[in-house]
Amino acid sequence: MSRYDLVVIGGGTAGLVSSMIAAGAGARVALVEADRTGGDCLWTGCVPSKSLIAAADAAHRIREAPRFGVDAGEPRIDFDQVMAHVRGARETIAPHDSPERLRAAGVDVIEARARFRRRGEIETDTTTLLHRAAIVATGSAPQLPPIDGLADAEPLTSENLWDLRALPARLAVLGGGPIGCELGQAFARLGSEVTVIETAERLLPGEDPLVGKLLGARLDAEGVQVLSGARATDVRREDRAGNSIGVEVGGATRRVAFDRILVAAGRRPVSHGLCLDAVGVETDESGAVTVDERLRAAPGIYAAGDVTGAPAFTHVAAYHARIASINALFGARRKVDYSAVPRVTFTDPEVATVGLSETQARERWGNRTRVVVFDYSELDRAITAGRSYGFAKLIGDRRGRLVGATIAAPAAGESIAAVAAHLATKAGIDSLSTAIHAYPTFSEGPARAADEYQRQRLATPRTRMLTRPLLALLRLAIRPRR
Repeated sequence: MSRYDLVVIGGGTAGLVSSMIAAGAGARVALVEADRTGGDCLWTGCVPSKSLIAAADAAHRIREAPRFGVDAGEPRIDFDQVMAHVRGARETIAPHDSPERLRAAGVDVIEARARFRRRGEIETDTTTLLHRAAIVATGSAPQLPPIDGLADAEPLTSENLWDLRALPARLAVLGGGPIGCELGQAFARLGSEVTVIETAERLLPGEDPLVGKLLGARLDAEGVQVLSGARATDVRREDRAGNSIGVEVGGATRRVAFDRILVAAGRRPVSHGLCLDAVGVETDESGAVTVDERLRAAPGIYAAGDVTGAPAFTHVAAYHARIASINALFGARRKVDYSAVPRVTFTDPEVATVGLSETQARERWGNRTRVVVFDYSELDRAITAGRSYGFAKLIGDRRGRLVGATIAAPAAGESIAAVAAHLATKAGIDSLSTAIHAYPTFSEGPARAADEYQRQRLATPRTRMLTRPLLALLRLAIRPRR
């Protein structure tokens, strides 16, 4: 048996950051991971998907080059080289998350499966770990919807997509959320004939309604067929046309032929096999570990990252780790706060959001909610780049304090950082206007929206009624200089 201050189960972002913090604080810490350290973000999520998107963006820029007087012809896609770029990005980043780096930092890395035996005791395939505290950080995994015949069609998910060796001629994408939209657009730009099937009435249904309308138009212009308000019924093998999926849309049923189908219809927490009930840890129907505001699941046991059912983002997992590790080691009482957590969908245009949506804000403050929108057709940087599409929307409470923002435009993911910083400090919308932004940049978009908010405040009848007499008096004081 080995004794530890902290045992972390799971080697994704939450587990890695927790382990490194604990080791840096002088604790004796063990990280148990059955597969590869690095987790979904490195191997199947953020890193490979953004690498693929970068390749697709390069192809798209070549096709658009004639608009700028540069004619390079139709790009030739070497899919083997595209995937080599994806693998190269993973291999470059992998050492940062490797067992060797963890061990050099003082973390005992145990490559095995773990399960709780009793409170204070975790079993692996090779040893028993006694501990004061533990953190469950086992992440999440893609889930297949219960559609007849889907499992027999060798569906692609974010886990096995990266094993592709040939570009699908026809790709059906099941799900119009962030993953489906990102990868659907990327494969279309690489040359696939793409159909996106979404049950909601618009793409990215969790975002502002303007986002779905904008992105739908962009994908349509790039040749992506979007079937919204659609329900997939079954998947079957056709004699000549290959596979097809039945789709109910608009009161009619049609069949969509495909060579490969990508399932991007949600994820589920991975908590099975840990024997959590042996230590009093509860899970909900999805398998998410139930935690309190301090990320505590039971006495001495905490959870962090996707397994808690929190927003499935790498930066949220790292944020959880910074809280859970200190609470677990030292009995601190730090609490999570999601009010200023940004999220980004890396489509073109990018979609970045932080804080409350307009709908959520109006549920709290009704007509006193402050809303201002700036269109990027008027943003100088967007015009010069030939990418003058999208918008920035700022949401304020009844006092004009910034409580939310949505940016759907080029470089939205970079622009949202400054907005999130202002929101986190509970600043007013006007603070974005008075902060100096470099010109010309895409990050000016939210600031221009704040400028419009300032203009609207000063242009009200009440303001003019108060200022006109004052300005008239000041004009009387004007005298020629001698």
